[in-house]
Formats: sequence, C-alpha cells, structure tokens
Amino acid sequence: MGNLLCCVKVDQSTVAIRERFGRFDDVLEPGCHCLPWFLGSQIAGHLTLRLQQLDVRCETKTKDNVFVNVVASIQYRALAGKAGDAFYKLSNTQSQIKAYVFDVIRASVPKLILDDVFEQKTEIAKAVEDELEKAMSAYGYEIVQTLIVDIEPDEHVKRAMNEINAARVLSLSLSLPCQGIQTARLRVAANEKAEAEKIVQIKRAEGEAEAKYLAGLGIARQRQAIVDGLRDSVIGFSENVPGTSAKDVMDMVLITQYFDTMKEIGASSKSSSVFIPHGPGAVRDIASQIRDGLLQASQL
Repeated sequence: MGNLLCCVKVDQSTVAIRERFGRFDDVLEPGCHCLPWFLGSQIAGHLTLRLQQLDVRCETKTKDNVFVNVVASIQYRALAGKAGDAFYKLSNTQSQIKAYVFDVIRASVPKLILDDVFEQKTEIAKAVEDELEKAMSAYGYEIVQTLIVDIEPDEHVKRAMNEINAARVLSLSLSLPCQGIQTARLRVAANEKAEAEKIVQIKRAEGEAEAKYLAGLGIARQRQAIVDGLRDSVIGFSENVPGTSAKDVMDMVLITQYFDTMKEIGASSKSSSVFIPHGPGAVRDIASQIRDGLLQASQL
C-alpha cells in the first residue's frame, strides 16, 4: 500500500538507503518518507544502528608451544553519519572483523608464555580494539568495546596445570603447621592416599612372589613326572627284552623323543627357523646332555 502511495516507513534504530536509477541518493532516518518510484527512486536496503556483538574463537600457539583457544567478544555498530559507507563498502562485516581479530591475536599471543597470556589479556584486547577501530572506521563502523572473555588451553595442558596446582597446595599444607580445618583435611587425605598406595604395592609384591613360587613348584613337579615316567619305561623294557641295559633303553627313549620333537618343529606353520646339530654324533651328545639333566633333576 505504501508503494502505491509513494510512501515508505523506516523503523526506529534503522536507516534506509535510497537510490535513484541505481545510484546512491540519500540515507532515510526513522519515520515516514516520500518515495516517488515513478521518478526512479527505490529502497536499496536497510541498515541497523543497534549495538551488535560478535564472538570470535581463535586458535593460536604461545611462546612455550602451548596451543590455546582465545575467545574475543567484539561489540560494534554502524555510524548513522557514515551509513552509506557501511552499506556499500562491505559485503560481509563479520568476516572482515574476524580477519582483523585473527591477525592481531596470532601476532600477539605467540610472543607470550601461557601464564603471561592470562595476565595480559587486557593488553591483548586493547591491541585488538585499536586495530579494529583504525580499520573499521573507514567502512562506517564504530568499535564500542573489545573483550577477551575466555582463554582455553589444550585439555591435556589444563589437566597437567590442575595437577601441578593440587600438588603445590598439598605440599604447602604438609609443610606448614595446621592452621585450619581445610589444611587438616588435606593432610588426612594425603596420608590416606599414601597408605592406600603402600597397601597396593605390598599386595602386588605378595601376589608376584606367590605366582613365582607356584610356577616353580609346577615346573619341579613336571620334571619329577618326566623322570618317573622314564624310569618306569626303562624298567619295563629291560624286563621284557633280556640283555639290554638301562643305559641302552634310556638312549633309545631319548632319541625317540628327539625325533618326535623334530617332527613337531617341522609340522608347525608358525615356527621360526631353528638351527641345531644333526647326525649320529650330535644325537649322542644331545642324549647325553638330556640324560645328565634329568639325573640332576631327580637328585634334587
């Protein structure tokens, strides 16, 4: 209806950009205005004059090689007297502001160690604001205030810092006399933690000792069973085959076991290369060594 009557309404805290035949003509303030469209006048767009806020998260690295996320809050608004510049010179105001914030933060933070970044966040915010004010004033925008609202180190660094601070507080509470309930609680907690760690270490040592004792007992019983089986085999063979000595039977049993072992090594698909001496003399030496070992185990 307003277009038919050549009238246009502009809301409060907003200005309208009027063009005539595609060329900038005037800035219309809030209220009702005549817009003779038949003379080529039209509204190109509206521009808000309200205060706006943009939160920018920037990841960078400190001088001591710690990655941090710095969150800057930028409060800005368009200037009514430069509404034409604010409307025509920038197509994306927020992207432009982010670019300047990234540039200043990534130039300032790498010069500081992590502790200094927390202490000098006001100076960093001031540097960002000065750079934005100098750059954005040419585009018709005013930077009202810049705040560094958060500094977030990497999660592993944050956890390490908390552990270091807890250890410092605990060490201080143990070295000083008891000066309150909080200090006494820290001392009791430290004693309980140390006692728990002591119990865990003792139980672990007892478990390892018991496991080693049982493993040794099992190996001894296994060797004793092998000796008993060989002894029964020698006695039975000597009784059934007259003229054979115990040594002959023992050599035959050991050589049989030797060849069975060679067969198992060759049949296994997962076995690695094994180099062992082979031949009549080598078999005799191996049998002698196994016999001596079994006899020593039997005596023990």
